[in-house]
Amino acid sequence: MRLKKKQRKEITRIAEYMISGGVYFWSGYAAFFICDKVFHLNLWWAKLASNIFGWTMNYVLQRYWVFKNPKLAQHKTEVTTRYAIITLVDFLIDYLIVAALKGVGITPYVGTFISSGFFTVWNYLWYKFWVFPERFTETRKKAKLTPARVVAHRAYGHSAYHRIRK
Repeated sequence: MRLKKKQRKEITRIAEYMISGGVYFWSGYAAFFICDKVFHLNLWWAKLASNIFGWTMNYVLQRYWVFKNPKLAQHKTEVTTRYAIITLVDFLIDYLIVAALKGVGITPYVGTFISSGFFTVWNYLWYKFWVFPERFTETRKKAKLTPARVVAHRAYGHSAYHRIRK
């Protein structure tokens, strides 16, 4: 069975995503171990420090390898902001999952594995469709209602006021 070009591209992207996710997971997992066992940080600070380390590596791999798209260069601020938002949401959900599992007697190390299963699917969907989309939809800014607009408005037909576009 031959796969279509689009299907091959998606399978390749998923494989790259899994590899980069592995880099993020294992580097963060090692950093968590160091924060926990060497520096004796509490769960919150250990998770935060390890995730900051992993997030940095993950952003670079996701942005420039997995979801590489030259058009994203025009949207650096938007992409970075979106990544930061989803990363903060991820951190809070991850912390709650690991803390809840710790509360029922599961170690944070096992809890991190369980949590990562959820985030493997969750983040792929967010990254693909929102953080690093194939196309950004241009959002048109609504024109402000000014006296000139009110005066120039015609009850029937087109406005006499035309905005100059640059």
